[in-house]
Amino acid sequence: MATSASATLSKAVKQQYMELPQGGKVQAMYIWIDGTGEGLRCKTRTLDSEPKSIEDLPEWNFDGSSTYQAEGSNSDMYLIPAAMFRDPFRKDPNKLVLCEVIKYNRKPAETNLRITCNKMMRMVSDQHPWFGMEQEYTILGTDGHPFGWPSNGFPGPQGPYYCGVGADKAYGRDIVEAHYRACLYAGVNICGTNAEVMPAQWEFQVGPCEGIDMGDHLWVARFILHRVCEDFGVVASFDPKPIPGNWNGAGCHTNFSTKEMREDGGLKAIEDSIEKLSKRHNYHIRAYDPKGGLDNARRLTGHHETSNIHEFSAGVANRGASIRIPRNVGQEKRGYFEDRRPSANCDPYGVTEALIRTCLLNEEGDEPTDY
Repeated sequence: MATSASATLSKAVKQQYMELPQGGKVQAMYIWIDGTGEGLRCKTRTLDSEPKSIEDLPEWNFDGSSTYQAEGSNSDMYLIPAAMFRDPFRKDPNKLVLCEVIKYNRKPAETNLRITCNKMMRMVSDQHPWFGMEQEYTILGTDGHPFGWPSNGFPGPQGPYYCGVGADKAYGRDIVEAHYRACLYAGVNICGTNAEVMPAQWEFQVGPCEGIDMGDHLWVARFILHRVCEDFGVVASFDPKPIPGNWNGAGCHTNFSTKEMREDGGLKAIEDSIEKLSKRHNYHIRAYDPKGGLDNARRLTGHHETSNIHEFSAGVANRGASIRIPRNVGQEKRGYFEDRRPSANCDPYGVTEALIRTCLLNEEGDEPTDY
């Protein structure tokens, strides 16, 4: 099993230093999305006192030419603090700070989807949109081979691994447990976790979150997962189809509701939204992975609990449909629906914004409206 060299360093020795007092200072780790739209970057600065709100955090900058976000001759990019969490690695009073990225001219970077997402969420705040996202991922060795798989072959076929228990079924539970607890400590609204269908594949769920919080909490949960895996010397992959062939891909199923949908008789509002989504399938496919649908094309084949990327479908309790209405929602005639199309490496800001535009702002056609 290929693990990183840094994972072999003594964590006990490191702990001696982590227990030293900080002299009243606070470490703030600034986190941002790089030019790929899926990679995360971070760096740390010292603050003189513990920040109590976003307003207490200074703007910062970084070299965008090294993150696929700028050219070397004009490389300064700015970090605008957007959401703050407790730091589970350095512990209190230290912070994780999720940032928006803007360019030298104060316009948003190309992969800063938060800024328009936040605008849409404010426009529909009276409808109280709730989201819950189910983040699937695969644990890999540093050589790209799935964690726990035989070095020259494959494990037994899918079947015993989903929600499995036992060393021959659950590969890498220590990472999952560490990530779960770290998210709870940080204040991320993580609501569950389970082993997935493919061995070494897992899922965690974040939500319910209202509005812009969905994107903020999922991105920070992803960052924490990458950091936990770094400590264990392995890699978390959000690739939507990490292993070709008869193995499940990885998605980020997105559950969505409004106040109207959650109230008595809300099923009609759910069905109205699904009707709107059916007429805008291509727009959503483009918004649901960072490569405009190319990543998802490897996953959405109509097999392995997915719908076909070229066709829109909906059904009660149907995991082979684009949109699933849970069985209990059909019976109670209120609740939420699940969009099963977003890929594991989607940008949650882009996904939630697309749902708002189509379902609540009644947009039509293949392009978003400019407000």
